[in-house]
Parts: sequence; structure tokens; C-alpha cells
Amino acid sequence: MVRIAIGAFLGTVLGSAIGIMSLASLAAFVATPVRAQNADIENLKAKISAAQTAQQSFAKGLPHCSELNGTNFYFEARDRVFDLADYHRSLNSLALQGSFNPATRKPWSQADADARWAEAQQLARKDKTDCELAASLPGLQNKLQALLQQTAASQTDPSASKK
Repeated sequence: MVRIAIGAFLGTVLGSAIGIMSLASLAAFVATPVRAQNADIENLKAKISAAQTAQQSFAKGLPHCSELNGTNFYFEARDRVFDLADYHRSLNSLALQGSFNPATRKPWSQADADARWAEAQQLARKDKTDCELAASLPGLQNKLQALLQQTAASQTDPSASKK
């Protein structure tokens, strides 16, 4: 936006002093929206790539996305969704009982339970984000296709880029 304003100002000032400069500033002014569109295209491609990666890496959890709203998380080993509140109560119970923790090969401690609880909360946030990314993929692809068509049209028709 600043480049456009500066380019327009310089083009006006220098163009009035030197007739040749107005042509150069006009070319720079017309090329700026194309660069902005290219940046938008690259951003969309990056978002699409992230969505595709989430879709592939979270393929088993995708059928459960209706439940993964930040209060639940997907446990891949059992192909099951756990409620965070219930999971937290279970962890605290394991710590109070001093049950055997196979990960540490010692009885559960409150520190172990707290660490696992933090992991579960992080997993719930990640699962929600992955579901949102995967759900946004068709819309992102449509937006990219429309932007590519718009860019192609503006490159073939110079008057279209001034809109």
C-alpha cells in the first residue's frame, strides 16, 4: 500500500518534470498489484499445504472431528476420544492411589499426572486445530483457484488489474 502511494507520488512529480518517467512509474504502478496477488497466492498455497499435512497426519482422527472441540482429545492408540475433565480426574486418581506408571516404571506421582494433563490439554488444542485446518481445505483450494484465474485475467487484460 505504501509502495503504491510512494510510486504514485514519485510518478506524478517526476513524470511532470520528465515525460519519460511517467511511463516507467505507470509500469511500476501496474506491476504492484500483480506482486500483491502473487504474495496472496503463495500464502494460500502455504495454508493449503498445512491443511493437507494435517489431513494426512490426522487421518484416523478426522472422523471424530465433531467431538474434538477443545474439550476432548483423540487417543490414537485406542482409536478413541477422551473428555479432558474425565481424563484429569483419572490422572489425579492414579496419583492418589500410587498406581504403577509404565512410562516411568514407578508409582504415579502428582508431578507425573500434571505433566500428562498438560500433554492432554495440548493434544486437545492440536486436534481442534487439525480438524479446523482439514475442514478449511476445500475453501482454501477454491479461493486459490479463483485468485489464479483473476491473476491470469489481469495479466492478459491490463485494464482488469486497475479494478
